Amino acid sequence: MISLFRRKKTKPDAVSNSMMIKQKRYEALVYALHGDLFRYAYWLCHDRQVAEDLVQETFLRAWKALDSLKDEKAAKAWLITILRRENARRFERKQFELVDLDSVPVADKQSLGLEQDMENEWLRRHIAELAEEYREPLLLQVIGGFSGEEIAEILDLNKNTVMTRLFRARNQLKEALEQDKSSRGRCNG
Repeated sequence: MISLFRRKKTKPDAVSNSMMIKQKRYEALVYALHGDLFRYAYWLCHDRQVAEDLVQETFLRAWKALDSLKDEKAAKAWLITILRRENARRFERKQFELVDLDSVPVADKQSLGLEQDMENEWLRRHIAELAEEYREPLLLQVIGGFSGEEIAEILDLNKNTVMTRLFRARNQLKEALEQDKSSRGRCNG
């Protein structure tokens, strides 16, 4: 006797199988690269919540375009490119708020790492003062861990141009450090 209420077990069709594969690829990307993307986004915007939003938008766009990623080795560069574009979009639609600096409280730092905090702040300030053409490749190398070749691909530049910009960025930071040391020496002596 054949039961009318019994369901046949069917194999997942091609569409759902394809979706499962896409989902696994996506989850692997998120798991492997979320930290790197967040660190880079944070360096771009200096705001934890904005960085989280940028990363979320980046992964949303990545999900939509995941089928266009043919080489898994290029995923990090691909995602950084999406993140850079998301960051640029943020300025297209952003209305800047003006703040009276006298009304902003300044926190007192009384930590054992005050000297390290000062050095980190010095470095952040001087990196921020670099021209964007030098700052961006340096951040991609230091924060993102990209090679010169990968940076060239992300920024759509020649590899030699990238290497020259990295060299100049490091030299500018070195000169700023030497200038700071010599000016401190004159003040103390």
